[in-house]
Amino acid sequence: MTVYDRWHKMVKQPDGTTKKVRSSEYGVGDRWQVRWRDESGSQRKRNFAKKAGQDANTCAEAFDAQITNELNRGTYIDPNAGKITVREYGENWLEAQTFDRSSYELVEIRLRLHVYPILGERELRALRPSLLQAWLRGLQKKLAPNYVRTVFAHLSALLNAAVDDGVIPKNPCHAGSVKPPRAESKKITPWSVEQVKTAAGAVARRYEVMVQAAATLGLRQGEAFGLAVEDIDLAAGVVHVRRQVKMLKDRQMLFAPPKGGKVRDVPLPESLALRLSDHQLAFPPVEITLPWRMLEGPPHSAELIFTTRLHSLINRTEFNRFVWKPTLIKAGIPTTRENGFHMLRHHFASVLLERGVSIKAVADFLGHADPGFTLRTYTHLMPSSEDRMRQVIEDAWATGRCALDVP
Repeated sequence: MTVYDRWHKMVKQPDGTTKKVRSSEYGVGDRWQVRWRDESGSQRKRNFAKKAGQDANTCAEAFDAQITNELNRGTYIDPNAGKITVREYGENWLEAQTFDRSSYELVEIRLRLHVYPILGERELRALRPSLLQAWLRGLQKKLAPNYVRTVFAHLSALLNAAVDDGVIPKNPCHAGSVKPPRAESKKITPWSVEQVKTAAGAVARRYEVMVQAAATLGLRQGEAFGLAVEDIDLAAGVVHVRRQVKMLKDRQMLFAPPKGGKVRDVPLPESLALRLSDHQLAFPPVEITLPWRMLEGPPHSAELIFTTRLHSLINRTEFNRFVWKPTLIKAGIPTTRENGFHMLRHHFASVLLERGVSIKAVADFLGHADPGFTLRTYTHLMPSSEDRMRQVIEDAWATGRCALDVP
């Protein structure tokens, strides 16, 4: 490698000496050119207006030294590779992912609505930490902090892939100056047993046991909709949570494993087992066939315990609007987002923690992959260490006379 002067060339004179003369490119474009061969042996070149200086982006000699060093160390990345735009690379990256279909749609929506409008036409090589921080700042003005963090995580994953592909040398999202907003941790105030009973009594009769099942088994809404006869193991006294109903943005519904693929067994309370038996007598289960996750393999059939009055699959949107919201109104519970069907799952967790069930066990029953997430979400519901300490000491010392109590 070396630096060439495009505007001049050395011409041999009759007397054997050489003389610098103007080339045919004199005055056209940048004067200084760096030429090199990449790792595949292909000839590459790049022109610069300045020969000397410390900035490899503007000075030929500094760039020449940088490329030479990268080739020697095996860290070379084609300077032109990063010319692809964020949108173009992001669309290709997303198509290659193995998300289930509903997750794919969520990521696509977030990129399309919150990344591409500002960064989509930028070349990957042009992304700077300052640009990303300004983008984050703009998102924070209109979106909740936790949602901004989710969008930022998608962009960072996209750029990690670009680094792995050798398109860019490093991920600007990892720069110390790029700081997404702090996560908001809203303390959950779970429903009491009385509130759950009130909601179960206010809902349409065919959904009463479903509300009770969600509250006593910790089911997500889609898992409650997908609960089938074969999932109730009376002999073992457990419920096998192995399926959920998912709705795609085109309103198509399909069966899929529980969130994160966390199939789990939850102990079946005897009282719920009796209610489930009575429910099936009053509302016979219905065999439902749906596509399996991302349309993979043959359709999946299950004899669902909870269905609509038309003996069909429960549609999440319609249920929330025409069943759950009226139920909250009838029960005198505010119709806020916090009081969604998921509140039944929060109730389940709170009851277990209040009665001393370990955080690891609660995480397993909820299907959380990380017990730390369970702890962060529900730690404020656990009895305080101070209260436990006082009670332990009181119990231990109240059993007899203190050894130091000398008359």
